Amino acid sequence: MTSFANNESLDMIGEHMKRLFGTDGIRGRANLYPTTPEIALALGKALATVLRRQGGNHRVVVGKDTRRSCYFFENAIIAGLCSMGVDTLMVGPLPTPGVAFITTAYRAAAGIMISASHNPFFDNGIKIFNSEGYKLSDELEAEIERIVLSGDFGALPADHEVGRNKRIDDVAGRYIENVKSTIPKGCTLAGMRLVIDCANGAACRVAPLVFWELGAEVIVRGDEPNGLNINDNCGALYPQALQQSVLDHQAHVGIAFDGDADRVQMVDENGQLVDGDQIMAICAQHLLETDALINRRVVVTVMSNYGLIKYLQKLGIEVITTKVGDRYVIQGMRDQDAYFGGEQSGHLIFRQYSPTGDGIIAALQVLRIMKETGKSLTQLTSSFKRYPQLLMNVHVRKKVPLEQLKLVNDTIAQMEALLKDTGRVLVRYSGTENLCRVMVEGSEQELVKNCCHTLVQAVEKEIGACAESAVI
Repeated sequence: MTSFANNESLDMIGEHMKRLFGTDGIRGRANLYPTTPEIALALGKALATVLRRQGGNHRVVVGKDTRRSCYFFENAIIAGLCSMGVDTLMVGPLPTPGVAFITTAYRAAAGIMISASHNPFFDNGIKIFNSEGYKLSDELEAEIERIVLSGDFGALPADHEVGRNKRIDDVAGRYIENVKSTIPKGCTLAGMRLVIDCANGAACRVAPLVFWELGAEVIVRGDEPNGLNINDNCGALYPQALQQSVLDHQAHVGIAFDGDADRVQMVDENGQLVDGDQIMAICAQHLLETDALINRRVVVTVMSNYGLIKYLQKLGIEVITTKVGDRYVIQGMRDQDAYFGGEQSGHLIFRQYSPTGDGIIAALQVLRIMKETGKSLTQLTSSFKRYPQLLMNVHVRKKVPLEQLKLVNDTIAQMEALLKDTGRVLVRYSGTENLCRVMVEGSEQELVKNCCHTLVQAVEKEIGACAESAVI
């Protein structure tokens, strides 16, 4: 049975630690439970165990972002898979949606992405895709977790049946061509000056080429990864430098990706940030006007601005709301036969093009709309008006079930009574970090601010460690 550095068995660990999988795979501080080489090895063995039950020969695509810790996770996962008789295809640094694409292109049984997405370099994580490029269901994740925690990997393969690992070198070019195919061949980006921020992450070797090959003048920043600078004051989470760079270079658009490039934030020609909600409004309206919004449905999460929901409904679009997490958006799209959806954070899913959020594809769709309509990004965003919204994060010592927090629930009821029908309150835990997220939105900004700070004080009093600065 696999052991940890402190010699505790997986069974012992499982008795007093939380479950491995969160809303987006396994994620945490690298080298600390549950993101350790031992867990990665066991995870590879557990996934192989599940695949072998299906019979036949199997292979798994393994990709990563640019964190230094990816090296040992990559080797551990591959060792676990190969030791159980599964072949692996190692693709190196590639955006998460690129790994999903290569998984389907190579007819692999599964794909694994080693990344902590937008988190700092010292965190890491593991995401798993099925053969169709979709993230695993809750049920399958639970089964893999059960195998990891129990160590019940089944019989080892015969000596001559262990897996082999092969490095694949042409994946970047194949992914670039796939992404470019999402806009018409007659559409080029000639005449557009773009500033691209790759967050020193997985987009570095592919994103600038996509836009340059389509004819744009490309100015690149955040493209010098050293293993420690991913998401470090750059990319989608820190767009301030990009906003200034757009102004300095008099660019038409700025585009910022996160560490694994499955999300995007954009900047208009005036240096103003354009988030996922605004991008959804632009794309949904254009899809509707061009009869390309299949079933006239859009899937959003509870974090999307109430103004977006009202705007889409006014256009005659059915809005479906899910829990936070692009996997839940995708599942909602599949369940409701919708083909477009996303999150305020910048995960945008065009289901006819990709089974998961793809920041490059999303950015291309906006640029395509700009070219086809002749409008600037400022003009495209002008029709959608957001409700004032305030989001604050409270670091928590423990994720106590929210329904058990009397003070917090009483305060929520009081704030909802104040807002009445002009706004809403949302209090939830992050699925990937020890944070309680408090969001309030409404028609009056001062009321929103007061309600949010009152709620944060209640959360801080019952379970908090400290509150982060707010994001408006």
